[in-house]
Amino acid sequence: MSRIWFARGLRGMIARRIQLDLLRQGFFVAPADKFADGVFGGDTADALARLQGARGLPASGAVDTATWQQLTNEALPTLFERCMSITAEFEGHGFGLLQGNFDGAGLTWGLIGFTLASGEIQVLLAEAEAAVPGTLDRVLGPLAAVWREQMAKPRAQQLAWADGLSTGAAKTEVPAPWKQAFARLGDEPIVKRLQLQRAYDAYFVPAAATARKLKLTTELGVSLCFDCHVQNGTSRVQTVAELAPLAGHISEAQMRQRLADGVADRSAPRWRADVRGRKTTIANGGGAFRGRNYVLASWGLDEVAAA
Repeated sequence: MSRIWFARGLRGMIARRIQLDLLRQGFFVAPADKFADGVFGGDTADALARLQGARGLPASGAVDTATWQQLTNEALPTLFERCMSITAEFEGHGFGLLQGNFDGAGLTWGLIGFTLASGEIQVLLAEAEAAVPGTLDRVLGPLAAVWREQMAKPRAQQLAWADGLSTGAAKTEVPAPWKQAFARLGDEPIVKRLQLQRAYDAYFVPAAATARKLKLTTELGVSLCFDCHVQNGTSRVQTVAELAPLAGHISEAQMRQRLADGVADRSAPRWRADVRGRKTTIANGGGAFRGRNYVLASWGLDEVAAA
């Protein structure tokens, strides 16, 4: 039986990619302008079943290899893309969401929550400008000059400026002009490409090394390591060092759960329950998290050997 790669419950980039291919071929349900919403629900399943019926495939309403080949001539999404999809869902940012200094990182923006404190936002914008000169002035408008002025200052002053820019009781928000400008920036093709490349180089490659160290060989194991690299710093380093001697002596499922619990136990108290729920959902291949039920097999991540 052919593996089901994507099914109901999938959200985000890959879901929207499926919907756009269905839309392009004329297989869609509901108004065309609202169909490609990035949420794989009943309408997407119905549209897939129509495509499958028209092409002589079992009308499952889910995406197996044969259905993917009918959707597009492109290869199936890589393991990186599939890991990126669930982590981006949990991060909740998309390519363009800008948030304020809610966690001491100054500003948080982009697909996996790149921050001002780490210098990643500065690097990404500099790379975008170098690749396509004039991008910042064109997209940010008058705010480009303010950005350059602030980014020329020492990091401590950059963070102080970001803190002053942040609004709301939890300092999650930023003024609308900044929010809108960075949302536009996130729509730029060069910015999307750079964000994905940064996520791969700076997070996925080290995460694969962590998975090897802990002898986590499944897609779920690699996905969990990637999510830990994205969200957790010191807590991840300490937990991996503690667990490394156990690698190969306990089952992968046990190792995944110990990694999930370890980073949660070492997280700040205010985030601990959320970290545990997020990591356990990946470690177990699914579960209820933040009021939503996840089945990671529907996201192309399962208890199978990572390729």
